[in-house]
Amino acid sequence: MLRFEKTLVWFRRDLRSVDHAALHHALTQSRQVYCVFIFDRAILDALPRADRRVEFIHASLMELAQALRALGGGLMVRHAWAETAIPELAIELDVDAVFANHDYEPQAMARDAKVAAALQAAGRSLHTYKDQVIFEKNEVLTQTEKPFSVFTPYKNAWLKKLHAESDAACLQAYEIEAYGDRFASIADSDNDIPTLAQLGFEKTNLSALNIPTGMQGAQDLLDDFVARMQRYDQTRDFPALKGPSYLSVHLRFGTVSIRALVRRALDAMRTGTGGSGAAVWLSELVWRDFYFVILFQHPRVVGHAFKADYDAITWESGDHARRLFQAWCDGQTGYPLVDAAMAQLNQTGYMHNRLRMVTASFLIKDLGIDWRWGEHYFAERLNDFDLAANNGGWQWASSSGCDAQPYFRIFNPITQSEKFDPQGKFIRRYLPQLAKLSDRHIHAPWRAPALELKMAGVEIDHNYPGPLVQHDEARARTLQRYAVLKKVATHIE
Repeated sequence: MLRFEKTLVWFRRDLRSVDHAALHHALTQSRQVYCVFIFDRAILDALPRADRRVEFIHASLMELAQALRALGGGLMVRHAWAETAIPELAIELDVDAVFANHDYEPQAMARDAKVAAALQAAGRSLHTYKDQVIFEKNEVLTQTEKPFSVFTPYKNAWLKKLHAESDAACLQAYEIEAYGDRFASIADSDNDIPTLAQLGFEKTNLSALNIPTGMQGAQDLLDDFVARMQRYDQTRDFPALKGPSYLSVHLRFGTVSIRALVRRALDAMRTGTGGSGAAVWLSELVWRDFYFVILFQHPRVVGHAFKADYDAITWESGDHARRLFQAWCDGQTGYPLVDAAMAQLNQTGYMHNRLRMVTASFLIKDLGIDWRWGEHYFAERLNDFDLAANNGGWQWASSSGCDAQPYFRIFNPITQSEKFDPQGKFIRRYLPQLAKLSDRHIHAPWRAPALELKMAGVEIDHNYPGPLVQHDEARARTLQRYAVLKKVATHIE
């Protein structure tokens, strides 16, 4: 029996018309279903006018709107403040309820609470569902019914719960197409999507970078990755190789279902076609769930260390710190792997995962800069920026997070370069001024003989900077900086 006459599905970070929890539940409970996406000014107004993420969303919405029209419905798109626009639209359409998928970020949850209150005051309701993770909130707990703070036991419990579920119900795709007759038709004018210019944004280099958008773009990337998944564990750490799935931006904006990805990983493991790579890729997807749980259970991590003691650390400050930070942002540290990684980020909005660790470690433990500065910079620049993963990664690098590396583990940017870009292919791509250096010296150009530098056209401190800090000296300062933790622990005891 249908519960509602008319409902409204509010798309957010789930820009697809297939395997969509909120859309499925609305269709199965309503006679008529409307669909809307809000370009939320609470988010957009603070962004730079040229932002690849806005362009990615815009292109993905074009495809989504077309898919919904093919199903018999359509997509209304508004540029407004979501917390007021959704209740107003619900009244305008005279719907009984609004359906959406869960969001776990503190600001988003506060927004949803305001929307729910406004709807309730108008005699309507908000219904939200799990969609962007496999397990959420309190679904995976320790034997003492507490949230996990260490990844490996969480992963083991996650896998145990997955295999214990009858027919892996949590992985079943949500049917949409069978309920096409329940989509509400909308006027042609409501199908119009504002242009980027109308939204106040400019085109970026998204197309030039060949970053595929929308559901089809995600499917193409997934098909490409499945063919090489078996070697994922061997290739994923080398930025010059085609190792990752490159699906992170699609997961971020929901142009692909996390359930579909986990199903593909499990199928590859079951059939043996995934080699040793499928299980490692699945583990990375579990990490994603883990960080969402950490953010939900411990919202204080937004701005504070997960391990509260680490907030006692004194970071570099003043003009000196700002100069160091700017050099890092600009890829002018004198350490080629770090600089090439920052160039990749600044030019493309993407950074290889191994390099995210290397650059974060360098900023925190070589330059002594507060991890929150780097977290904020990545948030501005990453196409796939996701608060849970970004915060989790930066806290891991700073040793202040859950299951983080010990504070005395400090990546050496030269040895990392020699190990993961041994022939300097990645460095040469993003730092062409170093292209003619030998494989031996491209990782630390200032160590190259004067004749090699001259032959390669490299002038230290002219067309490529000398090292901003000496790693061994910086490491010693970091150990001293983190020594405050022993004093804090002693004080607590």
